[in-house]
Amino acid sequence: MNDKHLIELIDVSKDYSGDVALEHVNLYIKDGEFLTLLGPSGCGKTTMLRLIAGFIQPTAGRIEMDGVDIANVPPYKRRINTVFQKYALFPHLNVFDNIAFGLKIRKMDKKTIEEKVNAMLELVNLRGYGKRSVDQLSGGQQQRVAIARALVNEPQVLLLDEPLGALDLKLRKEMQVELKRMQQRLGITFIYVTHDQEEALTMSDTIVVLKDGEIQQIGTPTDIYNEPKNPFVADFIGESNIIPGIMLQDYRVRINGLTYECVDAGFKRNVEVDVVVRPEDIDIVPPEAARIRGVVQSVVFMGVHYEVDVDCGGYEWIIHTTDYVAVGETVGIDIPPDAIHVMKKTRSMNIFDGIAYPADGLVTIDGTDFPAAVPAAFSEKDEVLVQIAPKDVVLLAPQDEDAQLTGYVKACMFLGTHYEVTVDCGENDWIAFSDDFMEDGAETGLRVAREAVTVSAQA
Repeated sequence: MNDKHLIELIDVSKDYSGDVALEHVNLYIKDGEFLTLLGPSGCGKTTMLRLIAGFIQPTAGRIEMDGVDIANVPPYKRRINTVFQKYALFPHLNVFDNIAFGLKIRKMDKKTIEEKVNAMLELVNLRGYGKRSVDQLSGGQQQRVAIARALVNEPQVLLLDEPLGALDLKLRKEMQVELKRMQQRLGITFIYVTHDQEEALTMSDTIVVLKDGEIQQIGTPTDIYNEPKNPFVADFIGESNIIPGIMLQDYRVRINGLTYECVDAGFKRNVEVDVVVRPEDIDIVPPEAARIRGVVQSVVFMGVHYEVDVDCGGYEWIIHTTDYVAVGETVGIDIPPDAIHVMKKTRSMNIFDGIAYPADGLVTIDGTDFPAAVPAAFSEKDEVLVQIAPKDVVLLAPQDEDAQLTGYVKACMFLGTHYEVTVDCGENDWIAFSDDFMEDGAETGLRVAREAVTVSAQA
């Protein structure tokens, strides 16, 4: 890998009939880099891949390759090939002819085709399989044929759209090693799409974490895991204890009423922050030797460690340890300074644009009326700012007659004492707190009491 910027996305946006898939994305991809686009379903990663391939065009912005705008270059003229999750092999052709298909279209001579295909079979560890029908191959072998068919055309860039998603766990792990080996041997640029965090951490030089069409963080696997920029990244990449805190001063943070030394600086004094502590960075110690004590609620053996939930007076810590502890046992918890990662506080309030109806005691948000104490200073249909604390948003069954609006769960993150639930309600996302975990995509109703709605003038 070198420092040359092979592909650049410059302020790229893409929407489908008003539905935003990518929003003002800026990204460069180095020549010879293994870059992974990582995020949940619907985050925009496949849209970005299709834009680079040329299958779709951006709504705004530029996509450059080798410094040249490729917006009007059709896919077949770009030195870019794509491997999909569905291998799309030709069932009537054997392995050799599947790999040779693109070369024959380019009318290469028979000897050159044979040399190139045999080299690809060697690369993907399928030497001697050329005459086999693709129906005789395992899923992992079929995926290797699909990769060989893409690579035999000598692209500058190989795009891989969740190519291992259909494989079982053992095959997937084997193919992760194979793909990284191929990329290093060939030295070409791989752009890989996945929602699997382990895949991304295992194979990538660089990871781009996406959410709702926006880049959340770009970095090496080590940076992404150890230095997440926000709670979403921390929660999405591995398990985390995410705790609200107060940054008292440089290198000192208060969590759950206790002050801890940490390694972070550059925050304002006494500012609200989010704190991340990875489960494997917490030590279980004798209760008498610890500032924090708790009772073990559950113990699950994970193969190489135990996952232990400890209730410390209403706040639950998740701990990974190789030492067994029993459910009901009182233990101490020790958190060293370098285990504490402090982040800027993310959105902690529902803030919406609204329309005031003081005569009726209502405020309208995206077409839904909410009872509210609208100050007398406002006139009918004035534009106002509406604030609602997440703790005041009540989640109900979607068919509940008390539900004022409904939406779908986009994210659910445990914050030690409760879950923070993000609900897509069409125009706006709402944040609510819940005692129970909610699955992504689950439909839910929302209700807000009159006294929980604060109405003020827009800035």
